[in-house]
Amino acid sequence: IAVIVENKSGVLTRVTGLFARRGYNIKSLAVGETDIPGLSRITLVVSGDERVIEQVSKQLYKVIDVIKVIDLTKEQYVDRELVLVKVNVTPATRSEILQTVEVFRAKVVDMGRDAFVIEATGDSGKISALEKALQVYGIVEVVRTGKIALTRG
Repeated sequence: IAVIVENKSGVLTRVTGLFARRGYNIKSLAVGETDIPGLSRITLVVSGDERVIEQVSKQLYKVIDVIKVIDLTKEQYVDRELVLVKVNVTPATRSEILQTVEVFRAKVVDMGRDAFVIEATGDSGKISALEKALQVYGIVEVVRTGKIALTRG
C-alpha cells in the first residue's frame, strides 16, 4: 500500500497506529518526501487478503493528513529494496567477494583492511540471495530498507 500524506509531525505515528489498533503486522515500511513539496509517501507491506487491504485502505482515508491511498496489489508495479552489508575480508577472500559483488550487480561503497561495505538494490529475492552468498565470508552487519514501489507506466 502506498499512502501519500502531508509531511507533518505525527502523521507516521497515526498511520502506523491504525495498523496496530487493528492487529495487522507491518512487514516493511519506507517513508520519504515526494517531488511535491509538503507531501511524503509511505510504502507499507502488510499481510492480508483483499478484504483486509480494502478495509485498511478505507481506514487510512479517515486519517486527517492522508491525501491518497494506492493499493499496489491491484496494479502492475516495480519494487526495490536497498541493502548495505558489512562483510569480513581477508587477503584470501578479497577477490572472491569482489566477484560475488559483480555477479549481483552490487558495489563496494567502503573498503577497509578487514571489511567491505557492499550496497545493492533489487527485489527481495535478489537481496536475500546476496546476503546468503556473503554469509560464508562472515557478515558483520546488515541494514535493509523497506520495500519501495511505483506503478508501471
